[in-house]
Amino acid sequence: MPAHVPAPPTPASAASSPDPQPDGGPLGRERAHLAASRSALRAMREDVQSLDIKDVTANWVNAAVLEAQIGERVRALADLAHTPLFFGRLDYLHTAQEGQSFYIGRRHVHDAEGDPMVVDWRAPVSQPFYRASRKDPLDVGLRRRFGYTGGELTAYEDEHLTDPAEAEQTSKLLQAEIERPRVGPMRDIVATIQPEQDEIVRSGLSGSVCVQGGPGTGKTAVGLHRVAYLLYAHRERLARTGTLVIGPNRSFLHYIEQVLPALGELEVKQATVDDLVAHVEVRGADGAAAAVVKGDARMAQVLRRAVRSHVTLPAEPVVVVRGSRRWRIPAYELEEIVRELLDRDIRYGAAREALPQRIAHAVLVRMEQSGEAPDDRVQDAVARNTAVKAAVKAIWPPVDPAKLVLRLLSDAGFLAAHAEGVLDAGEQAAILMAKPPRSVKSAQWSAADAVLIDEANDLVQRTHSLGHVVLDEAQDLSPMQYRAVGRRCSTGSATVLGDLAQGTTPWATGSWAQALEHLGKPEAVVEELTAGFRVPREVIAYASRLLPHMSPGLAPVSSVRENPGSLTVDAVGGAAELDAAVVAACAASLRREGSTGLIAADGRIAALAAALTAAGMPYLAPGEETTAESRLTLVPASLAKGLEYDYVVLDEPAAVVAGEPDERTGLRRLYVALTRAVSGLAVLHAAPLPVQLA
Repeated sequence: MPAHVPAPPTPASAASSPDPQPDGGPLGRERAHLAASRSALRAMREDVQSLDIKDVTANWVNAAVLEAQIGERVRALADLAHTPLFFGRLDYLHTAQEGQSFYIGRRHVHDAEGDPMVVDWRAPVSQPFYRASRKDPLDVGLRRRFGYTGGELTAYEDEHLTDPAEAEQTSKLLQAEIERPRVGPMRDIVATIQPEQDEIVRSGLSGSVCVQGGPGTGKTAVGLHRVAYLLYAHRERLARTGTLVIGPNRSFLHYIEQVLPALGELEVKQATVDDLVAHVEVRGADGAAAAVVKGDARMAQVLRRAVRSHVTLPAEPVVVVRGSRRWRIPAYELEEIVRELLDRDIRYGAAREALPQRIAHAVLVRMEQSGEAPDDRVQDAVARNTAVKAAVKAIWPPVDPAKLVLRLLSDAGFLAAHAEGVLDAGEQAAILMAKPPRSVKSAQWSAADAVLIDEANDLVQRTHSLGHVVLDEAQDLSPMQYRAVGRRCSTGSATVLGDLAQGTTPWATGSWAQALEHLGKPEAVVEELTAGFRVPREVIAYASRLLPHMSPGLAPVSSVRENPGSLTVDAVGGAAELDAAVVAACAASLRREGSTGLIAADGRIAALAAALTAAGMPYLAPGEETTAESRLTLVPASLAKGLEYDYVVLDEPAAVVAGEPDERTGLRRLYVALTRAVSGLAVLHAAPLPVQLA
């Protein structure tokens, strides 16, 4: 795999300069193509900006819609200075592309005649860039990768897939791109997608996919790139139905928010589960025991019983007066109507809306039997009749989801009546409020309560479903949270991403089969990524010592990256010296290129913040964007999941474990903290290390 770099050579590849040629040689020609492509992209953007829509819109509404669409297109065609337009090239041998070369990039770029200068990485013609191999070259003679420095093309690397004389080698440019320092938010991996990742990325919209992946396997990036691919392949459909990315917290969403825009996708919404169920203001918190019960899927049955309990079978007839005529519907016939609606098991609110029309229809039958010829307007008028409205209110009264949940959690008798045979007495006692609040607004709602209200809301009125939902860090969701997410894609599909070994909540799922059942996607295909590309082998092997003690049976990640010296574990004389040692380790990391994360137990954050301030070392909070001038982030262990740093300083592992309610959860939290480093991990401790790391 020859690599070509001008002097001075970059670390991306070997220092072999091309022979000087009048036209600048191959590297010069590739640079010229890059410049021409950037010029063509500017022309595409200017063409859109110059569109005159005054004479093509019938009214101001159409004009506003078209103007918004043009604005989106202009933003999508922005040329990001430090984001290369293309990162590879394919030279085909035969088939329909015989003798043609295609430059593979983040977006499509064409020249003035409409001929492609850069092909979107999602297009079918680009797929061999990720999947072609010497065993199966897919009709590709040459695969060329490009190396960039600060947006400038500085190197290229060739792989002749049909040349038996060329030995199999690891791509140095590919390795350099994976190991590039991480300053700023998460970036796309479009230039480094591996074959097993590409299979998941390009899987169809109709099916749901669950990706089990350990630290550094790229599962989050795979999920985001799958969204980008689906939007490319099914744009019109997803434009109608919508797409959503769900993350564990705001810090995580801020970290990943630039990936899709860099790929030209600007309209994908992002949210946490708490955002989805924000029907009430969350001001309280549950203990572990109460949260586990509230998050149990059995609560859905309790809520369903409580909602349906509001229906009262009629005991009196309904008499409708119209002019000089009186029409009487006896109680037994009303009961038949009500029981039929209950048996159909439709939403409570939908059934309540159907009931007056059903009663009115019974009245119209009697009118027709007496010789009248009523039409739909008469039926609507009867449905709005005072007697009918009064009957509906008595039989099928409106239900407020928040008030219903408040009554369940504050009225022991009401809870017992609807939890009988579902929750035992201890579980009921665990979720009852110690002091019932006066109203919905004054209640100290917890995050789990908000999920219950969302469930009740769906029992009353159907939740809107999207076309595709990506759920990241899914292992930490409760069954009731899975149900809340599943409602948002009940008629669409889902991409579920997570790692069972990183489940750090008391209700963390035990298996993906259980999780997918609660999500309503039991047919989803479960894919496992076991090849690690970012966490060094030495670091992941050290962290994997915890797996048998917290997730027995789960395959450890096998890292493809060797980085000798990437792990140091140092004992400090005592607690008094630990803060100073941690500050010194951070200073040492900052002397290298890239970002540094100082991860510590939540209870240690205040002390370390004070130590950093005293040492004159500014630091960021999780979610704040690192820059070349500010590269140190102080991270509570509870917020570390999903984040990555070039170098990590881990403070007092034993405190991370002790900060959780049980040892298994503590070990999983420690596993997360140990696997956030891309280039190096320094572990410092004054207390003895957890025995599982021995």
